[in-house]
Amino acid sequence: MDPSDPQSPLQDSQTEEVFGMDRWTNAVALVTGASEGIGEEVARRLHAEGMRVVGCARRVDRLQIMRERLGGRFHPVACNLRNEADILHMFAEIETLWGGVDVLINNAGLGHHAPLLSGSTDHWREMLEVNVLALCVTTREAARQMHTRRRGHVVHISSMAAHRVPPNSGVYSATKYAVRSLTEGLRQELREAGSPIRVTSISPGFVETGFARGYHKSEAKARETYERYPVLQPQDVADAVVHCLAAPQRVQVHDMLIRPTQQPL
Repeated sequence: MDPSDPQSPLQDSQTEEVFGMDRWTNAVALVTGASEGIGEEVARRLHAEGMRVVGCARRVDRLQIMRERLGGRFHPVACNLRNEADILHMFAEIETLWGGVDVLINNAGLGHHAPLLSGSTDHWREMLEVNVLALCVTTREAARQMHTRRRGHVVHISSMAAHRVPPNSGVYSATKYAVRSLTEGLRQELREAGSPIRVTSISPGFVETGFARGYHKSEAKARETYERYPVLQPQDVADAVVHCLAAPQRVQVHDMLIRPTQQPL
Protein backbone atom coordinates (compact mmCIF):
# COMPACT_ATOMS: atom_id res chain seq x y z
CA MET A 1 0.00 0.00 0.00
CA ASP A 2 1.15 3.54 -0.75
CA PRO A 3 2.03 5.25 2.59
CA SER A 4 1.06 8.60 1.07
CA ASP A 5 -2.48 7.29 0.58
CA PRO A 6 -4.59 8.66 3.47
CA GLN A 7 -6.53 5.38 3.56
CA SER A 8 -3.44 3.26 4.15
CA PRO A 9 -1.39 2.60 7.29
CA LEU A 10 1.57 4.90 7.72
CA GLN A 11 5.14 4.13 6.95
CA ASP A 12 6.55 1.11 8.74
CA SER A 13 7.43 1.69 12.38
CA GLN A 14 11.10 1.10 11.68
CA THR A 15 11.32 3.95 9.14
CA GLU A 16 13.80 6.34 10.73
CA GLU A 17 13.82 9.10 8.10
CA VAL A 18 10.43 10.40 9.29
CA PHE A 19 10.75 12.41 12.50
CA GLY A 20 8.53 14.30 14.90
CA MET A 21 4.82 14.55 14.23
CA ASP A 22 5.41 14.15 10.48
CA ARG A 23 5.41 10.39 11.03
CA TRP A 24 1.76 10.65 12.10
CA THR A 25 0.48 12.59 9.08
CA ASN A 26 -2.84 10.99 8.06
CA ALA A 27 -2.58 8.55 10.97
CA VAL A 28 -5.78 7.76 12.85
CA ALA A 29 -6.08 8.88 16.47
CA LEU A 30 -8.94 7.91 18.77
CA VAL A 31 -9.54 10.32 21.65
CA THR A 32 -11.99 9.22 24.32
CA GLY A 33 -13.89 11.83 26.28
CA ALA A 34 -13.36 14.32 23.45
CA SER A 35 -16.39 16.55 24.04
CA GLU A 36 -14.71 18.95 26.49
CA GLY A 37 -11.61 19.78 28.49
CA ILE A 38 -8.41 17.85 27.89
CA GLY A 39 -9.98 15.47 25.38
CA GLU A 40 -11.37 18.27 23.24
CA GLU A 41 -8.05 20.12 23.23
CA VAL A 42 -6.03 16.97 22.43
CA ALA A 43 -8.40 16.12 19.57
CA ARG A 44 -8.06 19.63 18.13
CA ARG A 45 -4.27 19.58 18.49
CA LEU A 46 -3.81 16.19 16.82
CA HIS A 47 -6.09 17.30 14.00
CA ALA A 48 -3.96 20.45 13.58
CA GLU A 49 -0.89 18.21 13.42
CA GLY A 50 -2.32 16.50 10.33
CA MET A 51 -3.89 13.44 11.91
CA ARG A 52 -7.32 12.00 11.26
CA VAL A 53 -9.13 12.08 14.58
CA VAL A 54 -12.03 10.07 15.96
CA GLY A 55 -13.59 11.75 18.97
CA CYS A 56 -15.88 9.71 21.17
CA ALA A 57 -18.18 10.83 23.97
CA ARG A 58 -21.73 10.42 25.11
CA ARG A 59 -22.54 14.03 24.20
CA VAL A 60 -22.26 13.57 20.46
CA ASP A 61 -23.92 16.96 19.84
CA ARG A 62 -20.74 18.68 21.05
CA LEU A 63 -18.66 16.45 18.80
CA GLN A 64 -20.85 17.35 15.84
CA ILE A 65 -20.02 21.02 16.45
CA MET A 66 -16.32 20.11 16.37
CA ARG A 67 -16.89 18.24 13.10
CA GLU A 68 -18.45 21.36 11.56
CA ARG A 69 -15.42 23.42 12.58
CA LEU A 70 -12.67 20.91 11.79
CA GLY A 71 -14.01 19.19 8.70
CA GLY A 72 -13.78 15.67 7.33
CA ARG A 73 -10.61 14.59 9.15
CA PHE A 74 -12.60 14.65 12.40
CA HIS A 75 -15.15 11.90 12.92
CA PRO A 76 -17.53 11.98 15.90
CA VAL A 77 -18.78 8.77 17.54
CA ALA A 78 -21.38 8.50 20.27
CA CYS A 79 -20.08 5.96 22.79
CA ASN A 80 -20.95 5.05 26.36
CA LEU A 81 -17.67 3.66 27.63
CA ARG A 82 -19.47 1.74 30.37
CA ASN A 83 -21.02 -0.40 27.63
CA GLU A 84 -18.57 -2.81 26.00
CA ALA A 85 -20.87 -3.31 23.01
CA ASP A 86 -20.63 0.43 22.31
CA ILE A 87 -16.84 0.26 22.41
CA LEU A 88 -16.66 -2.75 20.08
CA HIS A 89 -19.06 -1.09 17.65
CA MET A 90 -16.92 2.06 17.69
CA PHE A 91 -13.76 0.15 16.76
CA ALA A 92 -15.60 -1.68 14.00
CA GLU A 93 -16.80 1.69 12.65
CA ILE A 94 -13.26 3.09 12.71
CA GLU A 95 -11.91 0.04 10.90
CA THR A 96 -14.56 0.39 8.20
CA LEU A 97 -14.02 4.13 7.85
CA TRP A 98 -10.25 4.51 8.09
CA GLY A 99 -8.79 1.00 8.42
CA GLY A 100 -8.08 1.08 12.16
CA VAL A 101 -6.41 3.07 14.92
CA ASP A 102 -2.75 4.16 15.05
CA VAL A 103 -2.89 6.25 18.24
CA LEU A 104 -5.18 5.82 21.22
CA ILE A 105 -5.61 8.64 23.74
CA ASN A 106 -7.38 7.14 26.76
CA ASN A 107 -8.56 10.45 28.14
CA ALA A 108 -12.06 9.70 29.43
CA GLY A 109 -12.21 9.65 33.20
CA LEU A 110 -14.17 10.98 36.11
CA GLY A 111 -14.07 11.39 39.86
CA HIS A 112 -16.61 11.49 42.65
CA HIS A 113 -16.17 12.63 46.22
CA ALA A 114 -16.90 9.14 47.51
CA PRO A 115 -14.74 8.13 50.49
CA LEU A 116 -14.49 4.51 51.56
CA LEU A 117 -16.45 4.99 54.76
CA SER A 118 -19.31 7.00 53.31
CA GLY A 119 -19.19 6.80 49.53
CA SER A 120 -21.91 5.62 47.20
CA THR A 121 -21.44 2.18 45.65
CA ASP A 122 -22.82 3.57 42.39
CA HIS A 123 -20.11 6.28 42.40
CA TRP A 124 -17.40 3.71 43.10
CA ARG A 125 -18.69 1.49 40.30
CA GLU A 126 -18.81 4.34 37.79
CA MET A 127 -15.22 5.37 38.54
CA LEU A 128 -13.99 1.80 38.23
CA GLU A 129 -15.91 1.13 35.02
CA VAL A 130 -14.84 4.33 33.25
CA ASN A 131 -11.34 4.92 34.65
CA VAL A 132 -10.18 1.30 34.65
CA LEU A 133 -12.36 -1.21 32.81
CA ALA A 134 -13.14 0.99 29.79
CA LEU A 135 -9.45 1.86 29.52
CA CYS A 136 -8.63 -1.86 29.43
CA VAL A 137 -11.19 -2.61 26.72
CA THR A 138 -10.21 0.32 24.49
CA THR A 139 -6.54 -0.55 24.88
CA ARG A 140 -7.12 -4.19 23.93
CA GLU A 141 -9.16 -3.31 20.85
CA ALA A 142 -6.80 -0.55 19.73
CA ALA A 143 -3.75 -2.77 20.12
CA ARG A 144 -5.37 -5.41 17.91
CA GLN A 145 -5.80 -2.86 15.13
CA MET A 146 -2.34 -1.36 15.68
CA HIS A 147 -0.79 -4.80 15.35
CA THR A 148 -2.10 -5.14 11.79
CA ARG A 149 -0.91 -1.61 11.00
CA ARG A 150 2.62 -2.42 12.29
CA ARG A 151 2.90 0.53 14.69
CA GLY A 152 1.03 2.49 17.32
CA HIS A 153 1.06 4.52 20.50
CA VAL A 154 -1.25 4.24 23.51
CA VAL A 155 -1.45 7.27 25.79
CA HIS A 156 -3.29 7.09 29.11
CA ILE A 157 -4.28 10.45 30.60
CA SER A 158 -3.89 9.61 34.26
CA SER A 159 -3.54 11.96 37.25
CA MET A 160 -1.19 13.04 40.00
CA ALA A 161 -3.64 11.04 42.14
CA ALA A 162 -1.84 8.00 40.72
CA HIS A 163 1.23 9.07 42.70
CA ARG A 164 -0.28 10.25 46.00
CA VAL A 165 -3.65 9.87 47.75
CA PRO A 166 -5.58 13.12 48.23
CA PRO A 167 -7.77 13.30 51.35
CA ASN A 168 -11.10 11.46 51.04
CA SER A 169 -10.23 10.35 47.50
CA GLY A 170 -9.01 6.82 48.15
CA VAL A 171 -11.26 5.14 45.60
CA TYR A 172 -10.64 7.69 42.82
CA SER A 173 -6.93 7.54 43.56
CA ALA A 174 -7.07 3.73 43.47
CA THR A 175 -8.41 3.87 39.91
CA LYS A 176 -5.45 6.03 38.89
CA TYR A 177 -2.95 3.79 40.67
CA ALA A 178 -4.52 1.02 38.59
CA VAL A 179 -3.70 3.02 35.45
CA ARG A 180 -0.04 3.11 36.55
CA SER A 181 -0.06 -0.65 36.94
CA LEU A 182 -1.83 -1.15 33.62
CA THR A 183 0.68 1.09 31.84
CA GLU A 184 3.63 -0.94 33.05
CA GLY A 185 1.82 -4.23 32.49
CA LEU A 186 1.06 -3.21 28.92
CA ARG A 187 4.68 -2.18 28.35
CA GLN A 188 5.84 -5.60 29.48
CA GLU A 189 3.30 -7.44 27.32
CA LEU A 190 4.23 -5.40 24.25
CA ARG A 191 7.95 -6.02 24.76
CA GLU A 192 7.34 -9.74 25.25
CA ALA A 193 5.42 -9.78 21.96
CA GLY A 194 8.16 -7.86 20.14
CA SER A 195 5.64 -5.15 19.27
CA PRO A 196 6.65 -1.65 18.10
CA ILE A 197 3.66 -0.14 19.95
CA ARG A 198 4.68 2.40 22.59
CA VAL A 199 2.76 3.25 25.77
CA THR A 200 2.75 6.43 27.84
CA SER A 201 0.99 7.58 30.99
CA ILE A 202 0.61 11.33 31.50
CA SER A 203 -0.31 12.40 35.04
CA PRO A 204 -1.44 16.03 35.28
CA GLY A 205 -2.02 17.93 38.48
CA PHE A 206 -4.87 20.44 38.63
CA VAL A 207 -6.14 21.29 35.13
CA GLU A 208 -8.92 23.80 34.56
CA THR A 209 -11.66 21.59 33.11
CA GLY A 210 -15.10 20.43 34.18
CA PHE A 211 -13.56 17.78 36.47
CA ALA A 212 -13.79 19.74 39.73
CA ARG A 213 -17.41 20.68 39.04
CA GLY A 214 -18.30 17.01 38.59
CA TYR A 215 -16.23 15.92 41.59
CA HIS A 216 -17.62 18.47 44.05
CA LYS A 217 -21.06 18.85 42.43
CA SER A 218 -20.61 22.58 42.98
CA GLU A 219 -19.63 25.46 40.70
CA ALA A 220 -18.42 27.47 43.69
CA LYS A 221 -16.08 24.71 44.89
CA ALA A 222 -14.84 24.19 41.34
CA ARG A 223 -13.94 27.88 41.07
CA GLU A 224 -12.23 27.71 44.47
CA THR A 225 -10.19 24.72 43.29
CA TYR A 226 -8.95 26.50 40.19
CA GLU A 227 -8.42 29.97 41.66
CA ARG A 228 -6.00 29.12 44.47
CA TYR A 229 -3.05 29.52 42.09
CA PRO A 230 -2.46 29.33 38.33
CA VAL A 231 -3.40 25.80 37.32
CA LEU A 232 -2.67 23.86 34.13
CA GLN A 233 -4.73 24.45 31.01
CA PRO A 234 -5.91 21.69 28.63
CA GLN A 235 -3.40 22.86 26.00
CA ASP A 236 -0.57 22.09 28.45
CA VAL A 237 -1.64 18.45 28.47
CA ALA A 238 -2.07 18.47 24.68
CA ASP A 239 1.52 19.76 24.40
CA ALA A 240 2.65 16.81 26.56
CA VAL A 241 0.80 14.34 24.34
CA VAL A 242 2.45 15.75 21.22
CA HIS A 243 5.88 15.64 22.89
CA CYS A 244 5.47 11.93 23.61
CA LEU A 245 4.14 11.09 20.14
CA ALA A 246 6.89 13.08 18.42
CA ALA A 247 9.76 11.34 20.23
CA PRO A 248 11.89 9.05 18.02
CA GLN A 249 10.67 5.46 17.82
CA ARG A 250 13.58 4.37 20.02
CA VAL A 251 12.27 6.63 22.83
CA GLN A 252 9.31 5.69 25.01
CA VAL A 253 8.21 8.43 27.40
CA HIS A 254 6.72 6.06 29.92
CA ASP A 255 5.43 8.11 32.85
CA MET A 256 5.15 11.91 32.66
CA LEU A 257 4.13 13.98 35.70
CA ILE A 258 3.14 17.61 35.12
CA ARG A 259 2.03 19.93 37.93
CA PRO A 260 1.13 23.59 38.17
CA THR A 261 4.29 25.28 39.40
CA GLN A 262 2.62 26.28 42.68
CA GLN A 263 0.82 23.00 43.38
CA PRO A 264 2.22 21.77 46.72
CA LEU A 265 1.58 18.00 46.32
